[in-house]
Amino acid sequence: MTIREVNEQLETANNPVAKVLHKGEHFKVLVIGFKMGMRLKEHTAHLPSKLTVITGRVKYRQGESLTELETFDQIDIPVNVMHSVEALEDSLCLLTQG
Repeated sequence: MTIREVNEQLETANNPVAKVLHKGEHFKVLVIGFKMGMRLKEHTAHLPSKLTVITGRVKYRQGESLTELETFDQIDIPVNVMHSVEALEDSLCLLTQG
């Protein structure tokens, strides 16, 4: 149901929509939905994380490094490193933390 809720809320959203899909004592998995052009501004991760693209295409920026990720691509996100994510097309991602 969570993924469906993200898609429904995304229809009228101006920013990416994120919902917790699964949570345990030492981890959390979020679903993040983007419409083309939406961006998660620069921020840091407080836990080791991994971004996995389920559908679509996003641009992951970490410092001067820029990586385009397509469906089923993934990237590790280090702790305390500034990064951002921008949707190059409508996209759905999983973010695993912990």
